[in-house]
Amino acid sequence: MPIYHSLGEIPPKRHTIFKQPDGNLYHEQLFGTIGFEGMSSLLYHVHPPTQVRQVVSSRDVSPPIVEPKNMTARLLKGFEVPEMDDYLESRRPLLVNSDVHLGLAAPRKSIKDYFYKNADADELLFIHTGTGLLRTLLGNIRFEPGDYLIIPRGMIYQIDFDNAENRLLYLESFHPIYTPKRYRNWFGQLLEHAPYCERDYKLPANLQTSHETGEFLMKIKKQGSLHELVYGTHPFDVVGWDGYNFPYGFSIYNFEPITGRIHQPPPVHQTFETSAFVVCSFCPRLFDYHPQAIPAPYNHSNIDSDEIIYYVDGDFMSRNNIEKGHITLHPGGIPHGPHPGAYERSIGQKETKELAVMVDTFKPMMLTEYAMSIDDGKYYRSWIV
Repeated sequence: MPIYHSLGEIPPKRHTIFKQPDGNLYHEQLFGTIGFEGMSSLLYHVHPPTQVRQVVSSRDVSPPIVEPKNMTARLLKGFEVPEMDDYLESRRPLLVNSDVHLGLAAPRKSIKDYFYKNADADELLFIHTGTGLLRTLLGNIRFEPGDYLIIPRGMIYQIDFDNAENRLLYLESFHPIYTPKRYRNWFGQLLEHAPYCERDYKLPANLQTSHETGEFLMKIKKQGSLHELVYGTHPFDVVGWDGYNFPYGFSIYNFEPITGRIHQPPPVHQTFETSAFVVCSFCPRLFDYHPQAIPAPYNHSNIDSDEIIYYVDGDFMSRNNIEKGHITLHPGGIPHGPHPGAYERSIGQKETKELAVMVDTFKPMMLTEYAMSIDDGKYYRSWIV
């Protein structure tokens, strides 16, 4: 997402003397990805961001895989994922491979007594239900239902939820998450044909600088383990920053669907991409307007990817008996298409109110024990006429 942003106080020239009111230097930090070649920001801390007082513990949080080679269409009842108080404990990985982990979470309480950093992966949080504030060392982002939150790897954050009823879809991507290349010009600006533009982003605001010292618990995820460390200074001690690497939000309700005279293929719904998977947004839209159009999607072969759809709201026109919070998995290797009757009943329809998030992965997804516990066990038979 190449867009420049800045908050707080920064010196006129990078890598130069920048003094605090008491005469001490602020501590500059390059926060970047892909070595020194990827997107980065320059941060200015009150204290050195390196002061680890204690390494407390480490524990394995690798997903418990029980179906490594899946060739069965699945329907997972997502709202059966249990509610839990703690944000991290509530996260249940369901479908995973070496590129991405996809899961659901239903946290009841805000993160108050620790800070969290995913040192392995960019995170995408989709807010199904709940409102609150994503708090980071680079500023805060207010969120509401329908928001995607993109959190770059290594970003320290907390989440303040406004109430106890929260449902999130989350992705941990081991590859950087970008906007699709075909939406951007050669220097990164979103083009006129893109289904959203830069003014739709929710950028960090209200940078809050803490000068506190003491003991601050940091939970860091790295190589499938969760490490607990104690820092000697408050992680949110940044007085200013600028650059291109920062968290941001985007509402699915600001995605402008691309339609045509006949049925458009799924890539027109693409919202984000990586080198290993894409994310698409199915939003309310007018149907195809050719007089002989069939609005329901045609049967298609999943040979090169697994297709995962998380159903958010509305009546998904190509599926029968789908409810909010359901996840369908159509594995690569077998074709799939509209459910019996959906093809015919779509003819003559003018619009759809469906809302869903689709993830297509280029490597097969493995199922965890959490996924199997909420699998309906019969979805693969739902195309039998």
